[in-house]
Amino acid sequence: MRTDCSAGDLEFQGFGGREVVGAFDGGRQSSDGGLLLLREAAERSGLIRRFAACFRDHRRPELIEHTVEELIGQRVLAQAQGYEDLNDHDILRDDALLALAAGKRDLVGAHRRREQDRGHALAGRSTLNRLELTPEGATAASRYKKIVYEAEAIERLFVEHFLDAHEQPPSRILLDLDATDDPLHGEQEGRFFHGYYRHYCYLPLYIFCGPFVLCAKLRRSDLDASAGTVEELERIVGQIRARWPEVEIWIRADSGFARESIMAWCEANGVEYVLGLARHPRLQAAIEAELKGAREQAERTGRPARRFRNFGYRTHKTWSRERRVGKAEHLRGKANPRFVVSSLAPERLRARTLYEKVYCARGDMENRIKEQQLGMFADRTSTATMRANQLRLWIASLAYTLAHELRRVGLEGTALAKAQVDTIRIRLLKIGATVRLSVRRMRIAFSSVFPLRGVFERALLNLQCGYPLRH
Repeated sequence: MRTDCSAGDLEFQGFGGREVVGAFDGGRQSSDGGLLLLREAAERSGLIRRFAACFRDHRRPELIEHTVEELIGQRVLAQAQGYEDLNDHDILRDDALLALAAGKRDLVGAHRRREQDRGHALAGRSTLNRLELTPEGATAASRYKKIVYEAEAIERLFVEHFLDAHEQPPSRILLDLDATDDPLHGEQEGRFFHGYYRHYCYLPLYIFCGPFVLCAKLRRSDLDASAGTVEELERIVGQIRARWPEVEIWIRADSGFARESIMAWCEANGVEYVLGLARHPRLQAAIEAELKGAREQAERTGRPARRFRNFGYRTHKTWSRERRVGKAEHLRGKANPRFVVSSLAPERLRARTLYEKVYCARGDMENRIKEQQLGMFADRTSTATMRANQLRLWIASLAYTLAHELRRVGLEGTALAKAQVDTIRIRLLKIGATVRLSVRRMRIAFSSVFPLRGVFERALLNLQCGYPLRH
């Protein structure tokens, strides 16, 4: 029988003759103590500050309570912590740790203009929603939505961060290209049904260099998988070579990118390519002897067999020249020929190496896309316009980039050095913390029984030593 529980208490299974009750009345606490590590990474890399500089703010300065940098910081850091829904911010705006990480001076919202806003340090969902929905042509005369993003500046930022992360130019870099589906469940602008994926979706184009995202381009799904690739390569390769004129650049992609326009552009601009090539009867006829030899070997040994061959190939109509095709064939009870087209000469790279060591390694990029789509909620493109959804994709990309910065610098030499971003969030960043504020100090008390305390401390030290603080 209840004797001392208030109306707001939560009743749990009793234990040892005791009632077990709880309530959401712990005061100034946060479930996201790892925000302090993300804040270190953001401040020292300058990522949020530089991203915010890609916006034009037409609001009246004397009426601004949340700067663009604070809004962007709140949105990106919350997404990195797992809060992809804007509705979450009506509660999160009272989180003092998120306010600190976003750069707010008034951590408890004590000095807000309107009485109804006092006690809420950060912006609510409506303010953040206006940030996303501002149209391209907004001006100071617009009524509500006045913060306009500059797409070209944001696109350049991701490449600049990749370049800045290297103390010395590498001799060679490999750019991975891929398209993926972003399922849609509403009536968004640019919504089309895709026959391969069998649902309505967008078809974003991603370009990565290792774990660095260089391009996240939202596209309609009624386009070829390679649409817009040449334009993105021109932009990215030009920006890279402006800083690193001697670097050798390779690109790698599946058969959806084996297009004449892409290969011809690479050949004209000194970029090497390794691309998958869809099988068809002419290609399979060219390797008939290898298929037969592989089948005989598999039957003799009882194990899968691979045979490789280089040969010149040209389509009847679409290709402007003959190109090298490397063939890989793997038998497991039946023929399974695979083909790769490349600009790399056989003398430089043997067919087996081209396929097994170079082309097959592109699977790692698919893991990076999963980190974006699943770990950082890049598929939450539920607003009405493609412009707003493109910003959401970039916000997810920046959240991923920030988490990777923590992984690359902060977690070097730890057990989480190669962990995926959602694993890092769950194991390291989701830590309870009590916040105590005084006139001159903010003290955060973490749990004394946190299993990854040593990793947390090492990450902070690595971030502090990894690069100088930027102002």
